[in-house]
Amino acid sequence: MKTIFSSAGLLVLPFLLAGCESALVENVAGDTSNMSQDYMTVTDARLQNPEAENWLMFRRTYDGWGYSPLDDIDADNVSDLKPVWSLSTGLTEGHQSPPIVNNGVMYITTPLNHVLAIDAASGDGLWEYSRQMPFDISLIHPTNRGVALYGDKLYMATSDASVVALDAMTGEVVWEKAVANYRNGYYMTLAPLAAHGKIMVGVSGGERGIRGFITALDAESGAELWKTYTIPGPGEMGHDTWPEDAWQTGGGSVWVTGNYDPEMNLTFWGIGNAGPWAGEARPGDNLFANSVIALDLDNGELKGYHQYHWNGSWDWDEVSTPLLMDVERDGRTFKGLVHPGRNGFLWVLERTQDSINFVDAEPFVYQNVFTSLDSETGRPAYDESHKPGLGKNASYCPSLSGGKNWVPAAYSPQTGLLYIPANDNYCSSWEGVEAEYRPGQGFTGITNMSASIVEGADHIGEIQAWNVNTGEEVWTREFELANWGPILATGGNLIFSGGTADRYFRAHNASTGELLWEQRLNSGITGVPTTFAVDGKQYIAVQSGWGIDAAGMQRRLDALQGRTTIVPQGGVLWVFALGE
Repeated sequence: MKTIFSSAGLLVLPFLLAGCESALVENVAGDTSNMSQDYMTVTDARLQNPEAENWLMFRRTYDGWGYSPLDDIDADNVSDLKPVWSLSTGLTEGHQSPPIVNNGVMYITTPLNHVLAIDAASGDGLWEYSRQMPFDISLIHPTNRGVALYGDKLYMATSDASVVALDAMTGEVVWEKAVANYRNGYYMTLAPLAAHGKIMVGVSGGERGIRGFITALDAESGAELWKTYTIPGPGEMGHDTWPEDAWQTGGGSVWVTGNYDPEMNLTFWGIGNAGPWAGEARPGDNLFANSVIALDLDNGELKGYHQYHWNGSWDWDEVSTPLLMDVERDGRTFKGLVHPGRNGFLWVLERTQDSINFVDAEPFVYQNVFTSLDSETGRPAYDESHKPGLGKNASYCPSLSGGKNWVPAAYSPQTGLLYIPANDNYCSSWEGVEAEYRPGQGFTGITNMSASIVEGADHIGEIQAWNVNTGEEVWTREFELANWGPILATGGNLIFSGGTADRYFRAHNASTGELLWEQRLNSGITGVPTTFAVDGKQYIAVQSGWGIDAAGMQRRLDALQGRTTIVPQGGVLWVFALGE
């Protein structure tokens, strides 16, 4: 095992508090002499049909499955998996980006918008880009969830609401484009989505009173090609679902990369909650908060939507983009959108060229807010006693962290199962207060927040496996601790994930849920795992590095359960392969 903490081509980065200015402003290049001949241009054809050995985007494929057909590491030999190299980033906080691999070259991002290019087989550093944060920035979520590759460039969305295009072979800046003013509360955490010459990103900051949007930039120049707001303005469909001027500070953040259907030429995006949090402060359905929306790739035109819950009052950001998959129901196969929601329901929708239609939904964790769903539209009815309001404290389940948060689910065409990283038996309560909008400042309007555990519960975290065609839960793996682990599915009948505060990275049998392998890492794992191959050898890669929402939820659970869970800090990229 080779552990790289510093080399001529890769510096160990100092820990920097969110809001401080980065001390590293220049790129650091290692030996990139062979990259020009080894680097493979990333074309639309490759993105639509990636080679098995590569992982070219956030979830590997446009459908968002998080699945690789590689099968050299399988259920029979995964117990022989060993760490082969690791790399310390020198940073703390939540390390969440997937290791992206193109022809043996790996790219990761870290908190505070650093990009590292690495030889994927050896772990040798190739180059590093460190973005300088403005001195007056204040970061709530300093994480970054990865890069997009297109042509010969690499693209990163930044915490100061810009997109940076780098030369993928050298790390040199080609262009950068500010898409919003960070001083007004805008920032970005997601990996961009690249398709047909466009680099698409969405902005976060709903907790600060922003008006969310998705924009497409020209891949070569950075010029804005279109912008679509997630909160409709005057004259736009859905504007009448907002009172007076509330739409201007309505939220609707985009936290996670969208998916894309090349045949329909539509992109799909999960949209976060409205602000302030108490729905009573903004009467109406509040479109398109807590929705999935479909946009025409060419012009950003809205082509369809489904709102998972109206007038949301629980901080259930429905930011995870639904998985694009064919679904069978009553002898009919249709183009589905499958979404394990933060509101605790597993949603099955149908995507068409000009609409998104409700099919069915059922709870996958304990839920006490929805009393029923309309059979035609899926619109929920509420138990008002579990809906917080202005001057009204109310408890609700699942908690504000959700039945499933941003962490991606996965789908395996080999098993036909959907894998959900879930948290059950955990609830929240709070009271709404009047919120005054001040640019860049908090705009949630809540007080007296607390948490609780369902009486008699013996666990919180779960991995669930569902057959979406039958609507049946096939198996569940339970964890005493909360689970914040994105899931990777492979052709070796395996799923990989971390996510619990005990720091274990695990492999389960994808068909049965049986635990087959685990390795304790330096810190907790909320990073998105990937798999790739170099010279015919398969590897598994993941970033560890505990922090942000996962750490906050575990602290609240510790307080409820009277214990202290110690999770060491520090980001490390780990790469595993079968032992010789």
